[in-house]
Amino acid sequence: MMGIEANTFSIVGRCARTGELGVAVASAVPAVGAICPYVRPGVGAVTTQSWVNPYLAITILDALADGANAETALARAIESDSEAGLRQVGVVDAMGGSAVWTGESCTTWHDSKTGDDFSAQGNMLTGPDVIAALAATFEANPQDSLAERLLKCLEAAQAVGGDKRGKQAAGLLVFGSEAYAKVDLRVDEDPAPIARLRETYEIAKLQLMPFVEGMPKRDAPSAFPPSVMELLLKSPPERPGGGGSDQP
Repeated sequence: MMGIEANTFSIVGRCARTGELGVAVASAVPAVGAICPYVRPGVGAVTTQSWVNPYLAITILDALADGANAETALARAIESDSEAGLRQVGVVDAMGGSAVWTGESCTTWHDSKTGDDFSAQGNMLTGPDVIAALAATFEANPQDSLAERLLKCLEAAQAVGGDKRGKQAAGLLVFGSEAYAKVDLRVDEDPAPIARLRETYEIAKLQLMPFVEGMPKRDAPSAFPPSVMELLLKSPPERPGGGGSDQP
């Protein structure tokens, strides 16, 4: 069984300043953010796409946790997959090493580019400008938070073409040092998913991220400031950034 086909474009990245790891992905397949990105804090980040094989991502992350680097972990996983020709996989390890695999049977146009702290990849694309935009945008914005940086990559890639079938879904997943995600946002069905993801992200910065920041940490209890509690007692349209509805 080959798995779910997710012809798509994505960027896997690490922030050298903070050690955060994340994946941003977009596709003309619903809920792509639920099936492609895998991140393990302090270990690595992976995207599995084309004909998705989640076990490749799990195998890679296990290998990284055992001390392998991105290239070695990816090579071992690909060797174990009898249908590797159908896969596209991008990997970044906790030290910023990167690796990518694109099988010969992935749908054209497909390609990838890796560098320090990132792997950019895609298949069924409008052309090479998509990969170039992902890579160039990541390298041009090291001052940004990792979530912002990855989202800018999706926006730049979409601006030059994206998935040649159209648009439907996008996702953004970032982990810091905690066992839970720092940012986990998805647009699962929308005619302009990256634009909607940007809108969601901007509201989340004002309404969700202060809440997440107050959640328990590995070495500290929760610490919700009164301002966050007051914020979340309001109806969504009354909060900074608005959004949502005030109707029960």
